Amino acid sequence: MVDGDDDLWDVSRVAKFLGVPSATLYQWRYLGTGPTGHKIGRYLRYFPEDVRAWVREQS
Repeated sequence: MVDGDDDLWDVSRVAKFLGVPSATLYQWRYLGTGPTGHKIGRYLRYFPEDVRAWVREQS
């Protein structure tokens, strides 16, 4: 694994990885599309492997 891959990603990290604005991730979550995110308290977090799997499914 690449360094830091064991950590959950926050919205800004996922947005940077996907090259989209953070607001797009919140919109996708509202619409039920996009990578699977998890609420941890009041924070939205993503497993890196879920984000990568979602990207593979898009192609």
